[in-house]
Amino acid sequence: MPSGFRDRLPPAAEAASFLTRTVVDAFAARGYARVSPPLAEHEASLARWLGKPLDAALFRSPDPATGEALALRPDITGQIARIAATRLADAPRPLRLAYAGPVLRARAGQLDPARELTQAGAELIGVDGVAALAELLTTALEALAAAGVENLSVDLTTPDLVPELAAGRWPVADLPTLLAALDGKDWGALGSAEARPYRQLLDLAGEADLALPKLGEIAPSLAIELRALVRALPDVRITLDPTERHGFEYHSWVGFSLFGSANGKPFATEIGRGGAYRVRHLDGTEERAAGVSLYVDTLVDAGLGMTSPRRVFLPTSTDPAIGARLRAEGWATVQGLCEMDSSEGCSHVWNGSAAVAKD
Repeated sequence: MPSGFRDRLPPAAEAASFLTRTVVDAFAARGYARVSPPLAEHEASLARWLGKPLDAALFRSPDPATGEALALRPDITGQIARIAATRLADAPRPLRLAYAGPVLRARAGQLDPARELTQAGAELIGVDGVAALAELLTTALEALAAAGVENLSVDLTTPDLVPELAAGRWPVADLPTLLAALDGKDWGALGSAEARPYRQLLDLAGEADLALPKLGEIAPSLAIELRALVRALPDVRITLDPTERHGFEYHSWVGFSLFGSANGKPFATEIGRGGAYRVRHLDGTEERAAGVSLYVDTLVDAGLGMTSPRRVFLPTSTDPAIGARLRAEGWATVQGLCEMDSSEGCSHVWNGSAAVAKD
């Protein structure tokens, strides 16, 4: 297999389908209508709607029919933005859309070698306030809990904060150098007079209840909004890292990562991500939006979604009508076809009159 690709065998393939359905159903219950964009699009289109550079992430190929440059999607959010800005531009707002499907990346991430991933989530187009983020987060947390994730937590970040401070309260001449130092949590690199105030942001990383009063001294309006968001999520641990930018290149006032544990072990990486952003329309205007994506493969790899099959083996002499009746009752049936057939993988065996559980 190519590096970063793999087969999903039983029961993991069934688990992936079950978990995907769990996520989509959770958002459907909140009124999110499912859409299904294509796996490939014109290369120029994939990044246009969010303003996020995607060059390093794209699988590319010329279209054999037209010669135009095509690319396989590395993320579905941008496609939802395209649909909202074009096909559903006149639909009433806020617009609630859900999705699920594979994404392909030209290069693996630092912590995850996979390049083919299953992404499922939802986008709320037209609003990006506290109520919108609270709805998305609450539904995502409910979906993850239904999937079996425990000890859920939310890590908030503020992608716009540093650029806004650099353009106003704490001006700096070299913003890229400042951002690089903050990305590396490099206290020593923030030693100049203009960079020293930003050490306060590194010190804020930690429990949200402790960090928000201090953030209020730096960015009062932002702290008020984040405090309201924390109050809307009373039953989950929430932390804050105001300088975290990795993966939040197109987000605006708030972003978040989701963490948890499964089968007694914490996930090594995040299991979901989202936040507020802007959809770029063809006329140059921007529309507020918010969304969340959950990473189904990470859940499957932790052993979640593995359901016990209700599958009965029917010996070769079994009347086909019995199999039809059992299937109507919700059983999966495996009809014996030859002497080599066995009840391997079945939970029950038909004994001539009833389905009997295997020892």
